[in-house]
Amino acid sequence: MSVYYQDEWVTLHHGDWRDLIQITEHMGFCTGNAIKYIWRAGLKGADPLEDLRKARWYIDREIARLAKETT
Repeated sequence: MSVYYQDEWVTLHHGDWRDLIQITEHMGFCTGNAIKYIWRAGLKGADPLEDLRKARWYIDREIARLAKETT
């Protein structure tokens, strides 16, 4: 199956979007999403603070999950 993504903003500003997928596919869901929001912060017409807050939300959620596992 072939999947096509129209993400020119990533190509123009951060290299190929496939780089991001290759990096995040080996991470957990929350960590991967945090990286995605950091990668795109301020691009694609979005408010950079909104993207960074979303990244922080995923990071905080992952921290809470890991803390719960170790207690």
